[in-house]
Amino acid sequence: MIRTGEQFRDSLRDGREVWMNGERIKDVTRHPAFKPLVDIRARIYDMQHEEKTKEIMTYEENGERFPIGLRLPFEKKDWDDKRLAVDTVMNDIGGVVTRVGDETIGEMWSLWDGKDILNEIDPRFAENIERHIHLVIKNDPFHVSANTDPKGDRSKRPQDQDPDMLVHVVKETDAGIVIRGAKYETAAAYSNQAFLKPTIANWGDSKLSEYALGCIVKMDAPGVKHICRTGFTGRAPERDYPLSNKFDEVDTLMILDNVLIPWEDILFYQHTRAAAFIRQTLHRYSAFPFVQRTLSYADLIIGAALWNARQTGLDKQQAVQEKLAELAIWREGINAHLTASIAMGERSPNGLLMPNQSLLFTGRCHALNNLPRMMHIARELCGGQICVTPDSAVFDHPETKKWMDKYYTVNDEWQAEDRRKLLALARDALNSDYAGHRLTFQLFAQSAPFAQSAAVYRTFDWNHALKFAQKAGGLSDNIWGVTKQAAE
Repeated sequence: MIRTGEQFRDSLRDGREVWMNGERIKDVTRHPAFKPLVDIRARIYDMQHEEKTKEIMTYEENGERFPIGLRLPFEKKDWDDKRLAVDTVMNDIGGVVTRVGDETIGEMWSLWDGKDILNEIDPRFAENIERHIHLVIKNDPFHVSANTDPKGDRSKRPQDQDPDMLVHVVKETDAGIVIRGAKYETAAAYSNQAFLKPTIANWGDSKLSEYALGCIVKMDAPGVKHICRTGFTGRAPERDYPLSNKFDEVDTLMILDNVLIPWEDILFYQHTRAAAFIRQTLHRYSAFPFVQRTLSYADLIIGAALWNARQTGLDKQQAVQEKLAELAIWREGINAHLTASIAMGERSPNGLLMPNQSLLFTGRCHALNNLPRMMHIARELCGGQICVTPDSAVFDHPETKKWMDKYYTVNDEWQAEDRRKLLALARDALNSDYAGHRLTFQLFAQSAPFAQSAAVYRTFDWNHALKFAQKAGGLSDNIWGVTKQAAE
């Protein structure tokens, strides 16, 4: 049942242990580093109630309303509805946010697809994952994904170094299991719960490993500590850095110091095959809304670059048009992959409609591998003024305002203040600390680039190309050898 924004804020006032800059944060809903994103997530909750957006953000079932982003996808319309809801949110908030919950629930759907694997070791695990999926739909929590480990020395087994470097089980009790370790997770400090799972396939050379673990962790559970990186919010005035101050999604090193996980919250345990399955299939659903966010980021980059070219008249030059066209090709490539992945969706092992896996993962690589170059092209189009323009205080001061008005006014349409705002937006999107963080985040948020390429390798239909080349060359079936059966 859909929450309100205020109900979400109340859920965060639970005594959780949050640290930033050497200070323990008493209330993340009011602290300046967290408040902007808490308010955005609260705004999304409120949009589910407002008449203008209720039908876009929610669906009705048995007389009750539920979030559209959490609805299990069984048909193309479910994905079209989800896409419209995300676009509506981005347009409403006027920026790009990635970790707000709807994009992470899909990871649990991936695990649900592997229920037969889960049932091999304990039928309770498959029951737990299905129950939690429906609990999320019913209770509408802010659900994130605890995915990235501190890693330690990757040349060694977990047991050959500090065993806490990777999350693992330290003991079993009648109430559940006790876990210890740490995870990095964006937005954990102001979320309600996380789906914790392993990311490194080194289980200590054991078929049944205490490191092969998936579970639900409540963010206020005893022993959970959130140690957050310094935020970008408040470092400089919002007028000079409009994105940094509104859309900084704070990342957390989440310490798990002997945290009790009840048996009903365990999704798999000691099951290395289940752990390997979730590693390979983790993003079969969640990659879609993630890439869709990159599409919104593309629109932001293109808009800033094009406005800058237009206000100076440079958009009439062929060289500038070619660079703008390259940005458009990148943007429409993302759009095409998203659209086609749903149009050619596949039925999952558990009966859900998956985005076409090859198209989705090639789209993700297209979006992210080209992002650094696209940001560079946008910098060229915006020019050096994004790094030399003075701050807003100089535009306001009586002794300097006349000079800023004189040299930053282009014509009657582009007065100094609008030009200053545009350059501030472009600087924050392309040239600031926030921009650098955003670039790295986009490249690594779902997995490292090599793992994204590996997902393409696993899902692309290689046999189609092999058969085509075989026929074109008149090659015999003998060339298939032991792989012949796979080609049939």
